[in-house]
Amino acid sequence: MLCSTPQFKGVDILLTSPWPKYVGNFGNSSGEVDTKKCGSALISSLATGLKPRYHFASLEKTYYERLPYRNHIVLQENAQHATRFIALANVGNPEKKKYLYAFSIVPMKLMDAAELVKQPPDVTENPYRKSGKEASTGKQTPAPEEESACQFFFDLNEKQGRKRSSTGRDSKSSPHPKQPRKPPQPPGPCWFCLASPEVEKHLVVNIGTHCYLALAKGGLSDDHVLILPIGHYQSVVELSAEVVEEVEKYKATLRRFFRSRGKRCVLFERNYKSHHLQLQVIPVPLSSCATDDIKDAFITQAQEQQIELLEIPEHSDIKQIAQPGAAYFYVELDTGEKLFHRIKKNFPLQFGREVLASEAILNIPDKSDWRKCQMSKEEEETLARRFRKDFEPFDFTVDDD
Repeated sequence: MLCSTPQFKGVDILLTSPWPKYVGNFGNSSGEVDTKKCGSALISSLATGLKPRYHFASLEKTYYERLPYRNHIVLQENAQHATRFIALANVGNPEKKKYLYAFSIVPMKLMDAAELVKQPPDVTENPYRKSGKEASTGKQTPAPEEESACQFFFDLNEKQGRKRSSTGRDSKSSPHPKQPRKPPQPPGPCWFCLASPEVEKHLVVNIGTHCYLALAKGGLSDDHVLILPIGHYQSVVELSAEVVEEVEKYKATLRRFFRSRGKRCVLFERNYKSHHLQLQVIPVPLSSCATDDIKDAFITQAQEQQIELLEIPEHSDIKQIAQPGAAYFYVELDTGEKLFHRIKKNFPLQFGREVLASEAILNIPDKSDWRKCQMSKEEEETLARRFRKDFEPFDFTVDDD
C-alpha cells in the first residue's frame, strides 16, 4: 500500500459519503449528529491511515466544520500536518445550511516541510486515536463509569417538591440506592467547594446533583450569578461528562430565565490565577445593546490590550482547544458564539468585568472591580432570597409531587 511507504506524506483531499465515527468524540459534535451512534469506523480507520489535509463528507445532510486535529503525538512522534474535517449539507436544503466550501490549497508535495507541519493555533488531539483498535474493528469502547458527585442540601426556603437523587430518581424508588463516590477534593481550603466551611452559603441560590448556583460576591448586577461544580475542578476542561451535562443544563435554564426578564446573558471563564471553576453569568438588558455590540466590545478591548481573542466554531467544545492545566479566557454569547484567548504570560484579572461594565454595554465602569462592589451580609441575603424566589419556576432540580 502507498500509505505504508516512507515516501507517503498523506493525501490533500479525502471525499467520503459517510462521516467517520468518533470525529466528534473530542468535545462536542455538530450539535445535530451524534458521531458515537452514526458514522463509519472504517472511514475513521481510512482517515487515520491516509492523514488527509481536508476530509469532506455529506451523508448526514448537515453542515459542520470541526476544529483541525493532529496526526501525531506531541513529543513522541515526528510532527505531521493537521487534518480539517468538513461536513456539507445537501444541495438546496430548505434550512439553507452550507453545502458549498470554497478554499485554495497548495499540494503538499510542493510545500516546504516546515510549512506543511505548522500547526494551527486551534489544533486539537486526534479524535480517532482514543478509539484505538475499536475504530478499526468497528467496535465502540464503552464509556468508563463517570465519577458521581455527592449531593449537598441546604434550606433554600422550603421549596415545594423533592430534590432528585444523584441518579435522577426519587430516593424511595430503589431499595438499594447506589452510594455515590465523593467528588474531587481540594488540596487545601477552597472558597467554592460546597462542602468547604469557607463557602459563604448564604449566597447559594440553587443546588443540583453536580453543580450549584451562587450569587457573585460584588456582582455587576443583583442577578449576576456563578455556575460552580460541587466537587473541586479547576476549569471546564477538567470536568467529567456528567458535570458538563449539568453545567449545560444550568446555562440553558439561565438563558430562558433571563430572557423571560428581558435580558440576555454573557458567560465567561478565566482559568488563570484561580483554583476552582467559576463560570460567570452576567445578564445584560436587551434594551442596552445587541449581541454584536457585546462581541465587538470584547474584541476591541482585547485588541487595545494586545490580547489575541479568537472566535471559535459555534459547535466546538472548549476541551477541543485547551488541555487540562492550560491557562485561558473564554466568553460565550447568548447566540452560542464563542471567543477564546490562550493565556501565555500575564492577563488582566478583571478583563471580563471591565468589558461588561464599560459604557458600550452596562455603562457601570465604577463596578469593574468586584472588591469595590461589596455589600453587607444582610443585603446579600436579601438578594439571594429574591433570586431563589424568581428562579423557582425554572428550577429543574426539583421534582413536583
